[in-house]
Amino acid sequence: MLNDVTFGQYYPARSFVHNMDPRAKLLLVIAYIVSIFIANNFFGLILVTLALVFFILLSRVPFGRVLRSIKMILFLIIFTAILNLLFYAGGEDDIVLAEWWIITISWQSIINTIFLAMRLLLLVLGTAILTLTTTPVALTDGIESLLKPLKYIKVPVHELALVMSIALRFIPTLMEETNRIVAAQKARGANFETGGLIRRAKAMIPVLIPLLVSAFRRAEDLGDAMDARCYSGAKGRTKYKKLTFTWRDLLGLLFFAALITGIVLLNTYLLGRFDIIWQVQQWFGI
Repeated sequence: MLNDVTFGQYYPARSFVHNMDPRAKLLLVIAYIVSIFIANNFFGLILVTLALVFFILLSRVPFGRVLRSIKMILFLIIFTAILNLLFYAGGEDDIVLAEWWIITISWQSIINTIFLAMRLLLLVLGTAILTLTTTPVALTDGIESLLKPLKYIKVPVHELALVMSIALRFIPTLMEETNRIVAAQKARGANFETGGLIRRAKAMIPVLIPLLVSAFRRAEDLGDAMDARCYSGAKGRTKYKKLTFTWRDLLGLLFFAALITGIVLLNTYLLGRFDIIWQVQQWFGI
């Protein structure tokens, strides 16, 4: 049921991306997200897609493993695309293909639906690369290091980073626990695949209750383990591994700086020449 969830799972490999500093990878993900949202045409998104494919190749993570992360938000992508397709309000020069009551389907709504779906897909795939190539411990150290200036205003940076790391670590664990509970309930005759929405929601109650109990039990065991190891927060805590920037991190930052620059140039100077809606209309003779 949930075996294909890849978010929060680490894929061990020896690659350029795996050996990068976690702080640099976090900054690259932020730059990647910025590049997605500043791209206001398909050519900008194509540049982002090429950059993503390039980094997937550098990470040596199988494409199938990365693409499985889409299953988490597939319903959200389809639902958002349908709403955007049926209720998008186009401009005065937009060509209406079908219209009924408050529903209008036009060329611009189709183009914007594809554009929005591409944005969501790229967003999920890019963040999946971060968790697939970075261990939870390294991710915690990177977040804590980047948020270190907030310590001067009494923000518990170490504790926040630890909470985020534990949450990422327990996502695949809870998914595996859910699969075991669902399999046990099916063996007892439970049916999760037929009936309406309300019936399916009620059928999930025997799954949610033992899952919550298991989650609280795991949290209690984790707390006891941390107490047994004398964990006391960030006070007096040292690092076994020191984070250092290398030439890999510099190349990655320069690459994404060039990517953002290219997208800005496309938005500023080339948008009029590469109007995708105009091109589609020319292709179909409209």
